[in-house]
Amino acid sequence: MSKYFSDPQYYFQVNDDYVMNKLKVILFPFIHKGHWTRITEPVQGKLSYKPPIYDINAPDLYIPLMAFGTYVVLSGFLLGLQGKFNPEALNRQFTKGLLGWILQVMLLKGIIHSLGNDETPVLDIVAYAGYAFTGVVISLLGRLILWGYSSYNYHHIVIAWECFCMAVFLVKIMKRVVFTEVCTYKMYYYSTKSHYLLLLVAVAQIPLLFWLCNIN
Repeated sequence: MSKYFSDPQYYFQVNDDYVMNKLKVILFPFIHKGHWTRITEPVQGKLSYKPPIYDINAPDLYIPLMAFGTYVVLSGFLLGLQGKFNPEALNRQFTKGLLGWILQVMLLKGIIHSLGNDETPVLDIVAYAGYAFTGVVISLLGRLILWGYSSYNYHHIVIAWECFCMAVFLVKIMKRVVFTEVCTYKMYYYSTKSHYLLLLVAVAQIPLLFWLCNIN
């Protein structure tokens, strides 16, 4: 497959240890003590990235897809608690989640492209964008647990916290993608521009997560 669409099997080479450790990095990125760079290995005379099972910093699609599925299920529970559950309402939440994922992909792809990097595989970006659903799931679980105990206010606190965590995580990821793959001679030109674009990534998590967590 081309450099833009790398082998899908690569993104599902995970195990329990990887999933647990990756979730820690996604949900608590500010306490991650290790490096954020990916591990390379020589393959047929050129460097290639190791799969997720061997590298905590590698993108995967297992966690995003599981988080997205959990998001749809939790949305159904919340709709039921509100007495609004029906197939059409659940389908709307599925479509809403899918649209949110696509918007996140477009944002990240646009920023990477504007900084001169057209080498990042699309599935890498799809994986990075999909990690947002882990924060959404935590927020919805908090709302379910606190249901009936002024959960609406507490729910917003949880969402705000997850927005912060996802912003930190994605900024770290985008820094790695941009500053390791854009040619060195371009760095001076892009340095100021990249700061504003990374800030945009961080701020964009606020409306995105609040919108996805609005189940009604």
